[in-house]
Amino acid sequence: MNYFMFGGPATRAVKSLIIVNVGVFVLQVFTGLLKTNFLEIYFGLVPVRVTQEFMIWQVVTYMFLHGGVFHILINMLMLYMFGNELERLWGTRRFVRYYFVTGIGAGICSWIVGINTLAVIIGASGAIYGLLLAYGVTYPNRIVYLSFLFPIKVKWMVLIMGGVAFLSSISQSNSGVAHVAHLGGMLVGYVYLKSGGWRNLYKQYEAQRQHEKLKRQFEVYYGDVRRKVEEDKKKKGPTIH
Repeated sequence: MNYFMFGGPATRAVKSLIIVNVGVFVLQVFTGLLKTNFLEIYFGLVPVRVTQEFMIWQVVTYMFLHGGVFHILINMLMLYMFGNELERLWGTRRFVRYYFVTGIGAGICSWIVGINTLAVIIGASGAIYGLLLAYGVTYPNRIVYLSFLFPIKVKWMVLIMGGVAFLSSISQSNSGVAHVAHLGGMLVGYVYLKSGGWRNLYKQYEAQRQHEKLKRQFEVYYGDVRRKVEEDKKKKGPTIH
């Protein structure tokens, strides 16, 4: 079967993440009808509550809450469009690990910047921006349609979105959008991807170090064996043929 939609068929992790996010959003709508914001207060990221009340779970749970239909629709659409191909390339385990590392990292960045603020930060945007960065690094020259209208290479789209997130994060405007989380997701994603090369270098260094250690141990052991053999020969005296 041929698929013409961008992103192809939904992969396992992407499908599961979409189902969980939509399920939590339905629960949000239900609690909203009851005139309570219990979910946002206890499971959204409220920096001052993390700082003073040690609600550290919020840097994880905030990713599954959203501020409206448009918010969750855009995030899940981008997760579907860019996440499927990355999961097929990386495998489910690496994809899920990267998704949560960037999402949690984005939350920690937001907490550090507004460590004693009462702002409630919700949404998967930090992790989504991390996926965008990874997609841009992996497929830099692939063409996508910005706003579904303008063709542009992925690498330029990522740079534009990163620039917008950076300028918004340092502006004085209060738009209600966690731009720091967007930028944080990209920065954490970049460091994480680059650390793969560092990890490989470290593994090579460790392998070489272990090799040298075993070599020295063998040389010591072999030297002891040789000395013992020589000593035994001296004790036995000459061998008569």
